[in-house]
Amino acid sequence: MAHPLSGADLGTLRRVFAGAGGGLKAGATAAIWGAALARAPFSALERALVRLPELDDLPPPVFILGHWRSGTTHLYNCMSFGRFGWVPPVAVGMPHDMFGLARMVRPLLERALPEHRYIDNIPVTPTSPQEDEIALASMCDVSFYHGLYFPRRFDEHLGRGLWFEGCSEREVARWERAFTTFLRRVAKHHGPEKPLLIKNPVYTGRVAMLRRIFPRAKFIHIHRNPFDVFLSMRNFYARLLDVMALQDVPALDIDGTILSVYDRMMERFVDDTRDLAAPDFVELGYETLDRDPMGALETIYGTLELGGWEEAAPAFRAYLASVKSYAKNTFRGDAAAVDAVRGAWGRWLDRWGYEAPVLPPSPASEPASRPASPASSPAASPEPGAAA
Repeated sequence: MAHPLSGADLGTLRRVFAGAGGGLKAGATAAIWGAALARAPFSALERALVRLPELDDLPPPVFILGHWRSGTTHLYNCMSFGRFGWVPPVAVGMPHDMFGLARMVRPLLERALPEHRYIDNIPVTPTSPQEDEIALASMCDVSFYHGLYFPRRFDEHLGRGLWFEGCSEREVARWERAFTTFLRRVAKHHGPEKPLLIKNPVYTGRVAMLRRIFPRAKFIHIHRNPFDVFLSMRNFYARLLDVMALQDVPALDIDGTILSVYDRMMERFVDDTRDLAAPDFVELGYETLDRDPMGALETIYGTLELGGWEEAAPAFRAYLASVKSYAKNTFRGDAAAVDAVRGAWGRWLDRWGYEAPVLPPSPASEPASRPASPASSPAASPEPGAAA
């Protein structure tokens, strides 16, 4: 189970490996297929025996939206101490085997968890709430994570996984079936009476689809200074490609990818949420959450009319006290990055009132540079807080 795809089903593996191209890492590939083959009878038995709640019987879910590295994880971790169901690590690692095999090997799985996330210093524990994208990448061939696993088809998988570009109606339906099945499994894990709290940056550009599937869903959008997002995203891609790629990573235009994805995602988000308002929608800046987390959480609860604030507040305070010593990543930016963000994301800077950072003079021994590929992408500038 060393690689996330070790939790995939055989059908998904056949589809994603079929067009992966050459240069696959033989050992990792064999381990992935071996794990899937060994789990297959257990997965089939679980599908046959476990009865999942119907989608229409679940309470309206709450979705946390925001581009990667905008503070979604910090907000998710805080709110998970409320009365919600959320995605546990075991569901991400073994989405087809949550109620059978995963319970049998749970001690082994828990020992195998990394101490921290790959992209920052946020701890990973058996009770850390997770986003669902890695699980969906193990249940379906439509996911941007497949671009990280198979970087020779990086752009294609990003287009499919973020915007359904090039996907047939059958493929989109297969993704939707995997998505709703996974949420039903998570609901059963926590108890179907609890509303699900789901965090996945991909859904920031998919609100219209979510509203069709869950007409009564509620949405929280968190945004962060785009300059910090851009610099932190360089680190995001460099770290994840380094540990997840099953092929040698080709030269990729990571900066161009970050700039285009953010702009397109925010454009879709604005279009999809024009008619959303309280009590179904609330928006806040990461800076507000960082400066006054209890005030931000109380505003979210009140705006969305979630109920249960007084009961949840003590748990929120206790969690926030426990992460006061969180060691934040530090990155170093440059003038080229500032110019790139200002030029590509000017309308979003204006929309949320962000300004360009004032950069210190660069030492003569460390000239400013703009990396061309993740392998040479030192991410930059101080990252204020446990953002994701």
